[in-house]
This record gives sequence, C-alpha cells and structure tokens, in this order.
Amino acid sequence: MNKTLLRSVREYKKQSVLAPLFVILEVLMEVLIPMEMAKIIDVGIAKGNINYIVQRGLILVVMAMLALWFGVIAGKMAAVAAAGYAKNLRHDIFYKVQEFSFKNIDHFSTSGLVTRMTTDITNVQMAYMMSIRLLARAPIMVLLSWVMTLMINVKIALLFLIVIPLLGGTLIFIAKKAHPHFVKVFELVFFPLSAWSCRCSALYLTNMML
Repeated sequence: MNKTLLRSVREYKKQSVLAPLFVILEVLMEVLIPMEMAKIIDVGIAKGNINYIVQRGLILVVMAMLALWFGVIAGKMAAVAAAGYAKNLRHDIFYKVQEFSFKNIDHFSTSGLVTRMTTDITNVQMAYMMSIRLLARAPIMVLLSWVMTLMINVKIALLFLIVIPLLGGTLIFIAKKAHPHFVKVFELVFFPLSAWSCRCSALYLTNMML
C-alpha cells in the first residue's frame, strides 16, 4: 500500500532526498556547537587566551548560521516535497474516482470521497513531511550525540545504550495503545460532520438551482 502511495511522489523525488540530507547537516552542526563551546571554556577561558576565544567564537557563529541555513533549506525542501506529493496524490485519486461505477460511488458515499480528497490527503501530506524531516532527524541526532558522548565519557555513552532502547520501547508501547482510541474518535466525530456538511452543500445547491 505504501508503495502505491509513494508512486505519486514522481517529480518531487529530488526534494524528498535533499530534505533529509540537509537535516543531517543541520544536526551535525548542532552537535558540534557544544564541542566548540567546551573548547572555548576549557582552553580559551581557562588559559586566558583571548585570540583562541575570538577564533573559536567566530567558528561558533559560522556553525550556528550554517545550522540555521541548513534547517531553513530542509524545511523548504520538505514542504515542497510534501505539497507536491499531496497534489499528485489528489490528482491520481480524483482520476481514479472518475473510473468508479455508480454502485461504487454509492458504496463509498460522496462525503467519504470528499474526505479522502481533502482531510485524508492532508494528513498523508503532513505525515510525509514529518517523515522526511523528523524521522530523519531523530535517529541521526541520537547517533551523533552518542558518538560525541563517547568521545567525552565512555561510561555515560554505555549508559545511553541501555536508556535509549527503554525510552524507545515505552514510546512504541504508548503509540500502539493510543492508536485504536484515535481511530475510534476520528470515526465517531469526523465522519458524521463530513456527512452533515455534504448534505448542507447539497441543499444549498438545490436552492440555488430553484
């Protein structure tokens, strides 16, 4: 199913690949900044070396600006890729619906088809944008942070290897328990509202025609 949906990415594959790459560069800069600050404190301030402080301070500013720029570009690429993907997906679903028989249209109902074309695709768009940004950012952040911790203190780095799986398992457990409740609430609340909105639109159009 996911492969079928991802076919709609098409001409936005470039942005979909560049967004995670810029996210990785942004995370790299964010992880290196504390290391530079530590050097300023441990070497520059401790020894009173003003030239070293200025030199590392300029490097710190450049790294911060690079992190900001990488983040902006990553956000732009992710937004373009997600919006383009949603556009193509909506186009594909629309033309697929045109091939439906009247029986299929009655089976899915007009309100259900409208929901698929609007809210559901918007949710897919947001999920896709979060996937190419946050899902790329989180593991890289954890990995690089662990590497930096390993360079500072091996014992603390080994402790992370125990804590991170526990936190990850807890989050997965909470997500699995919460997902059925989310689906139930969505079906109980949103679908009746969609049907009511569709009936109101039909009445409005009927009055206009009369």
